[in-house]
Amino acid sequence: MLDHVGLAVSDFARSKSFFERALAPLGYRCLMEFPGAAGFGREGKPDFWIAQGSKSNPTHVAFAASERSVVDSFHKAATGAGGKDNGKPGLRKEYHPTYYGAFVLDPDGNNIEAVCHQG
Repeated sequence: MLDHVGLAVSDFARSKSFFERALAPLGYRCLMEFPGAAGFGREGKPDFWIAQGSKSNPTHVAFAASERSVVDSFHKAATGAGGKDNGKPGLRKEYHPTYYGAFVLDPDGNNIEAVCHQG
């Protein structure tokens, strides 16, 4: 079981602003911040971290959404925050019959996804 995940970002301020906007539809907000690092989460626990660092190979991170409309809102918020569309909201039946996801590239090219597994 994972407790938290972190990404190195090349421009901390730009990435923090992106994730504040992109993750808001999922109920995530910045819960903890240190110089050059920020922890996002909900219900008081930061489980997604970003920190100033050297850009690495792109990473894929998927956030669970409670319903399909939240996936749609994530995609709209993330692209509105400067993310690049990497897969519009929709069913991905190749994964399983009710896999509904959307993908956006963050400012460092990481593939950030929101997914709902409910039918």
